[in-house]
Amino acid sequence: MPLALLALAIGAFGIGTTEFVIMGLLPEVAADFGVSIPTAGFLVTGYALGVMFGAPLMTVLGTKISRKRMLMVLMGLFIVGNLLSAFAPAFSVMLIGRVVASLAHGAFFGIGSVVAAELVAPDKKAGAIAMMFTGLTVANVVGVPLGTLLGQSLGWRVTFTVVAALGVVGLAGIAKLVPETPKPEGVHLRHELAAFKNVQVLLAMAMTVLGFGGVFAAITYIAPMMTHVAGFAEGSVTWLLVLFGLGMVAGNLVGGKFADRALMPMLYVSLGALAVVLALFTLTAHDKILSAVSIALIGALGFATVPPLQKRVLDQAHGAPTLASAVNIGAFNMGNALSAWLGGLVIAAGLGYTAPNWVGAVLAAAALVLAVLSAALERRGGTSSAVVAAGVAAEERAAVHH
Repeated sequence: MPLALLALAIGAFGIGTTEFVIMGLLPEVAADFGVSIPTAGFLVTGYALGVMFGAPLMTVLGTKISRKRMLMVLMGLFIVGNLLSAFAPAFSVMLIGRVVASLAHGAFFGIGSVVAAELVAPDKKAGAIAMMFTGLTVANVVGVPLGTLLGQSLGWRVTFTVVAALGVVGLAGIAKLVPETPKPEGVHLRHELAAFKNVQVLLAMAMTVLGFGGVFAAITYIAPMMTHVAGFAEGSVTWLLVLFGLGMVAGNLVGGKFADRALMPMLYVSLGALAVVLALFTLTAHDKILSAVSIALIGALGFATVPPLQKRVLDQAHGAPTLASAVNIGAFNMGNALSAWLGGLVIAAGLGYTAPNWVGAVLAAAALVLAVLSAALERRGGTSSAVVAAGVAAEERAAVHH
């Protein structure tokens, strides 16, 4: 694997750390600014919304420059946003800093996926994408626990300063290691938007929302589930989340490896198994050992879908993959928001802390149905990505005539 993938993984590590570390530091931030915990929670919501809307916005703005330069711009935004958070004199300023940092998230992973895929041979693309996403998964195992510990010991501002420094390392790595490639000729915003006329692209994004939504339906409420149902002490939740992160790392690497060999079968297996494990989690959550195993499996099976789904979008939107790739990253966050809301509804309805697991199982099963439907349509040839290719070709011919 090219060294350039290491630079992308470092950037991904920083982004993954800043996204999730805030959850462990909310009490400290709330106390420092004199706001309630629910109000401090807007730092999480604001980041998620920034990812959803920032992914297409920043990608569109980046169509005028090379992908390498756009990645550097995005890392610059990430650094500025985290420094703004670290030195914020008021809660509103920190919220702005979180949103600024989030604008880099979706576009970085979207454009980074395209760059990673272009760095390797065609039969290694999913593995290259997985290598970049390893930075995100390792962040949950190393970056978030250490960042939380650092923030609780030395102050949360120190954590965000260190995260900004990670961004500087990522920026330097991209500048040094990622090869300079010219901006794709003849590909404009119209080409990128044409990808969304392809039903296969839309189906892949829907699988992303539902499949990963299944994971976060359970994980969002893992703390009350493990303390009230499984009987763990509150301090054990951190290590259970590390276990979840380890599962993510393993699933990401396995998903990338096997997606290059058999993409759709990999999705069938991972989504089907995820639905089963989530359904069983309603029972295994009552036992400490079984619940810990379930959490690791949910992380592994959930993230095993990420490289194949990202590659699926790239394959189906060939010729104009950048915007579709970035929007698919936003789809992960949409799934997180949707599943967290649905999980909250079933708990509020009095169905218990394990009820979100059923929500997750239904979402994962729905994603599996879409995967089967997508493959069936592809076999019939009814929704070929030729729509995008034809649009790109037409624009290129028009450009030549002009």
